Amino acid sequence: MRLSFLEPLYKQPGPFASVYVDTSRAGAQGDPDAALALRWRRLRNVLLAEGADENSIAAVAGTVGSDADVPGLHGQALFTAHGALVLQGELPDPPVRDSAHFGALPDTMPLIAQHAPEIPYVAVYVHYSGRHTTDAGGTVRVESEAGRWPLTKVAPGERCDERVPVADWPRAAERFGRRLAAQADRIGADALVLAGDTWARGILARRLPARLRGRLTAVGPGGAPRPGRALLEHRLDGLFNGRLAAHDEALLDAFLAQRAQRGAAAEGLPATIAALQRGQAAALFVNERREPPAALWVGPEPAQLALTEGELRSYGVGPVRRERADAALARALVGTGAELVLVPERRLRLRDGAGALLRYADPPGAGRPAQPAPGGGRQRL
Repeated sequence: MRLSFLEPLYKQPGPFASVYVDTSRAGAQGDPDAALALRWRRLRNVLLAEGADENSIAAVAGTVGSDADVPGLHGQALFTAHGALVLQGELPDPPVRDSAHFGALPDTMPLIAQHAPEIPYVAVYVHYSGRHTTDAGGTVRVESEAGRWPLTKVAPGERCDERVPVADWPRAAERFGRRLAAQADRIGADALVLAGDTWARGILARRLPARLRGRLTAVGPGGAPRPGRALLEHRLDGLFNGRLAAHDEALLDAFLAQRAQRGAAAEGLPATIAALQRGQAAALFVNERREPPAALWVGPEPAQLALTEGELRSYGVGPVRRERADAALARALVGTGAELVLVPERRLRLRDGAGALLRYADPPGAGRPAQPAPGGGRQRL
């Protein structure tokens, strides 16, 4: 998973206010806006206790709950720097618990986790309820949506809605299939998910271009779309649960191959952090739900992180401070351009829950590579 969506945030100097809040109106007891206001007051008190300035508080207050038009369960992730809102992210699911933090680094890992598995897909629902023959009256209606799962729950993708007479459906299905293929190619879709009336969608499936048929998954009739939510939301939930995007699968395969050859791979927290220090990590693999260490030591630059204060100081880095480990890792990933893959333990159990695919392997006998210098450069130890 690429983390480029966070780059605008890390271009700002800290400190940052980071807020995660459940902004769902659906199913709320009593007045949902009053309940949200109460939750925000609690978060505001946390920020004030941690030293947040009034301008940062005001920037968050003016944005909390601004997603009232999003139906169903969801949340918001809000980040400010120096009194200005820098990043606002919609959460496909409410946070497990509301939280707020004010500190030198933004708390972005919960937002990153809600982007996963970031599977590009096209969903299609074919509406038809008439006789299963092309000489019947009525129309076939086709809805489609292209996007990345699960973000389309709260940020709708490219949508299309078309109606054609039943008699014209075989010819129109061929044209529609070509359009779906172009859409799938444009976003690099892993899957085309097709639902709706069995007869009508069967005609569309048979007319899809050959390059798209291999990515086709039919999920059967039923599951009509809900207004304002992702097309086929519940079907996609079941289909993509526990799955990695094809891009991440390729990274994981490359990591396993390199690990088996004792090549460009690192495993275990010390080796993984060392790879991040050198800007050597192309992708970081982390076991889902595995807790990182409570804190890491960091310097001013993204790649300046270590398990101990002494290690950083031995590289000539200063000033140094302790930061939450997940915040330090997220900054290092964005700052070095590394990708992140959240891997279920049942799929691969990593030593210390962490590993990295490297951009290059160290030559045999080369010794310890260069470490980051205080100004973001490198120095030889």
